[in-house]
Amino acid sequence: MKITGFRSLTTLQEWGHPIGDVNGSIESGVTEVPILILETDEGVNGIGLGPHPGVEKVFPAIDGADPRAVTALYDRMIGQVFKTGHQGEIFGAIGVIDMALWDLKAKLNDEPVWRTLGAADRFVPGYASCLEGPVADEDLPGMWQEWADRGFSAVKVKGGADIDHDIRRMKIAQEVFSSKGTPSLFYDVNESWSPAFACRALRRITRDIDLTWIEEPARRWDAEGLRFVKDAHLCAVASGENLTGLEQFKTLVSQRCIDVVQTGSCWGITHALRTGLLAYANDLAYSPVGYNANPVACVSAALPNHMTTEIQSLVSPIGISVDQSIEDGGIVLGDKPGLGFDIDEQLIASTTGSGSWKSPSGPHVRPAHTGFRLRN
Repeated sequence: MKITGFRSLTTLQEWGHPIGDVNGSIESGVTEVPILILETDEGVNGIGLGPHPGVEKVFPAIDGADPRAVTALYDRMIGQVFKTGHQGEIFGAIGVIDMALWDLKAKLNDEPVWRTLGAADRFVPGYASCLEGPVADEDLPGMWQEWADRGFSAVKVKGGADIDHDIRRMKIAQEVFSSKGTPSLFYDVNESWSPAFACRALRRITRDIDLTWIEEPARRWDAEGLRFVKDAHLCAVASGENLTGLEQFKTLVSQRCIDVVQTGSCWGITHALRTGLLAYANDLAYSPVGYNANPVACVSAALPNHMTTEIQSLVSPIGISVDQSIEDGGIVLGDKPGLGFDIDEQLIASTTGSGSWKSPSGPHVRPAHTGFRLRN
């Protein structure tokens, strides 16, 4: 079997509410979902989800190769961009190809990826995360209640700009998710704080709120800053979703600057596996951040130190059906071979509208002067 080419499609995710964080928002609540279809000479295709600009730069590393050699091909793609580096969009392209390769490998094994990875339990514990930054306070209970009704007792609240505002929203979350006792509450400020401001803010917040973790209270690479926050407060520190490459985690892990190691779903399955095992070797918890259709939930099922997986939406993107269900506070993975994705190309082609991830007012663009406050 040989890899012969690839195709790209784009569909849409309809969130049903505005989404965003402290850095920006998408008021339409509609975002694009790129799809990569990896083709072989035997007619079996692999599917990867996520942005993949620059795929042309790394595809020569796998062109004509046997797709079953997944981890070797991953390293070959990293090597393909040795001089220019594998950060940013290039790492995204590598990750989405890697996702498609694992999908192919499991299909050829006639089993789901979670089985190929050696998992025994198809259930993946998760937490509700609706990217609800721009949602009005009065609309939060109705939005979150559907998650609570599906058994969730853990939730992440976006914030960072106004501490009193965030405390008010965290109290709403506590009330909605309290049916099973005190909920686990995660608070994500998306790298918008300095370490000094983080300590001031957390001192106020933890007087009223029992936080399970604070997420990205300093820049992703700021090992000293993250350690400063971690040592100053009783709640755990989580970070890592935007780091590209295993090597970028070494200092954070070896110096125990964080308690929860996170990876981005769009960075692929091999990256998630290797980073999760690095965390395991250092007695740290692992928790991947979410993406449409939960493509790395299979990794969560296979890692002994998995804590919880971020789930961002209860519905799948248009034209993508997924063999999984969201219930009992997590994801129940199915038995369909591969990642469990079916793509309806005709439906996608007939879909009108466009997404807004690239909007300059959206959460992917860091505002000027972010991270330099000392007071609220």
